[in-house]
Amino acid sequence: MDTPAEVNATGETFLRTLAEHERWLAGYVHSLVTRPADAEDILQECKIVLWKKFSTFQPGTHFRAWARTIALHQILNYRRAEQRRPWSTLEREFIEAVAAEIDRRSDHLDRRAEGLRACLRKLPEAHRAIVVWRYYEDCDIAAIAARSGRTEEAVYRLLSRIRVALNDCINRRLGSVAPA
Repeated sequence: MDTPAEVNATGETFLRTLAEHERWLAGYVHSLVTRPADAEDILQECKIVLWKKFSTFQPGTHFRAWARTIALHQILNYRRAEQRRPWSTLEREFIEAVAAEIDRRSDHLDRRAEGLRACLRKLPEAHRAIVVWRYYEDCDIAAIAARSGRTEEAVYRLLSRIRVALNDCINRRLGSVAPA
């Protein structure tokens, strides 16, 4: 039997992991379920199942792949119940095909995001600061120009060069493989 400290640590790990991936999980479920209220119900059930099965998750493995499998089962259970309703049009094969495509693209986007993080670390500190201001703090060009002591035109040109450099870096890391 787990001690209270072990249960607390497991609960904290689960909550942190779920919080990190919650927006993605909601997007996944909502993309496969037509009615928002039903998607929210499925999402709640999915979180309960994730918690109950969290002890089977292997730390260090791909949480999203594990969560996708559980979410897909919850969606298919929903679909079986929906088949009794005459207005329902989604079929199991369609849901599975869309889920597979989401999985394929999601894995590619995950690799690109990992590449972006690595490439951002390689940028000079001044360039990284401009990226942070623009894309993480949502600063407009005028604010970045004021903060960096550059003209707005110079900021536009610099951001363009940084984006090209980041894209090239990511493509090199991924071997220039893009989704079909």
